[in-house]
Amino acid sequence: MNGDLLNDVLVIGAGPAGLAAARAARERGASVTLLDSSDQLGGQFWRHLPDARPSGAERILHHGWDTFRSLRDALESDSGCRVIGSAQVWAIETSPQGPGTVHVMVGQPDGVGREKLVFAPGALIIATGAHDRVLPFPGWDLPGVFSGGAAQALAKGERLAVGRRVIVAGAGPFLLPVAASLSGAGAKVLGVFEANRAPALLRGWLPRPWQLLPVAGKSVELAGYVAGHLRHRIPYRLGRMVVAAHGTDHLEAVTLSSVTADWSPISGTERTVEVDAVCVSHGFTPRLELAIAAGCALTPDRFVRVDDRQHTSVRGVYAVGEITCIGGADLAMAEGLIAGHIAAGGLITDDPLRRAVRRRRTFQGFARRIEAAHGIRAGWPKMLNDDTIVCRCEEVSFGTLRATAESSGSRSLRALKLSTRAGLGICQGRVCGRSVEELLATVAGDSGLIDGVTTDRRPIAAPIRLGELAADPKSLQRPSEPMKGMK
Repeated sequence: MNGDLLNDVLVIGAGPAGLAAARAARERGASVTLLDSSDQLGGQFWRHLPDARPSGAERILHHGWDTFRSLRDALESDSGCRVIGSAQVWAIETSPQGPGTVHVMVGQPDGVGREKLVFAPGALIIATGAHDRVLPFPGWDLPGVFSGGAAQALAKGERLAVGRRVIVAGAGPFLLPVAASLSGAGAKVLGVFEANRAPALLRGWLPRPWQLLPVAGKSVELAGYVAGHLRHRIPYRLGRMVVAAHGTDHLEAVTLSSVTADWSPISGTERTVEVDAVCVSHGFTPRLELAIAAGCALTPDRFVRVDDRQHTSVRGVYAVGEITCIGGADLAMAEGLIAGHIAAGGLITDDPLRRAVRRRRTFQGFARRIEAAHGIRAGWPKMLNDDTIVCRCEEVSFGTLRATAESSGSRSLRALKLSTRAGLGICQGRVCGRSVEELLATVAGDSGLIDGVTTDRRPIAAPIRLGELAADPKSLQRPSEPMKGMK
């Protein structure tokens, strides 16, 4: 194909998993191209100030900062690794012979003059990560309601607090670093509210405690967060959720409620707190668009299915990080190292992979504990009323969604999306998709949704102009050839 860039290994995503994969492939001698949609490496985990405004305190704000610096510096200084930032992968064409063809636009997503690239790699490693999930509740579309990830990104990447008086709520260990980042940026965190109750946390974390010994470093992280909570006098409460946000043109207060074990609000326990920001996270959703576009099979719980080599169901395509399991940076780096080594011609039995294989097994067990203790429970839709917006882009209410499903009798997700426009807005269902699916499945009852469609199946994964689509791709012959966004 004219304009194809023939590389040994193409890595999509430059977070912990992608960086580890690229480095491992280079150590095996493969030439590597590393793509990321951001203009700086590190992903969501190592989000930091830009090079033009560096900080001497970055190490304090990030776990594993020295590891990141080592990976970044090694790859950026390596003539055998081409690093391309601001790279939007907008489509992947499948091929029975291998990874297929990867289509990329390089430049600012809302800018003009982007450059078009087409890759036909020998091996493809997908490390696109995840974004935090926020369940809908009345008022969640008000300015001042943030996802935990957005609030932390502003705190770590810009040193900005999203508000002066802030509540952090939802479920999972991620609430702790969000609160720490906000406090570090100058916000007054009024409390951290975990929806799950003590029995659920104990059932998730206590069984076979000796299995936690290999992840003892996590207890050091936890101790650091506890110390920060004590220093800033941040209360931590279990079995409570933000069930409503209040205000006119901006957030003014939230209602907290005690909830049952399945997250059903308990009437009479509501309490209203004045705040100017609330940061909510109910776990994470893997970013599966590109893996699905590449033809990768999924597991029943909607992660990319991989074998012990991180190889997917598609020849020459590997998946690593949060798209295979929500397990944090340690698991992501172990998977990345394994995939990079094997994609470059190594074997799973090679000595350099022994430690990574052990760490993968350990942190997969850790991930299962997180899900058991902090996973989303089935009663959350009881927070909603008919006026609650479930799709913020298209302003579709829960009442509209339910009435359309009930009146039409449709059990097709595609048909219901088209008739209600839920999930068809600018975010393309990335924010509301899983929630819309679950709500419609509840309305459908035992018969469920029948067409097998999911909101993360997008042949066009990122917006592209017709002029860009018609343009000829740029051909690169040497890894050292300069271009926009490349280091």
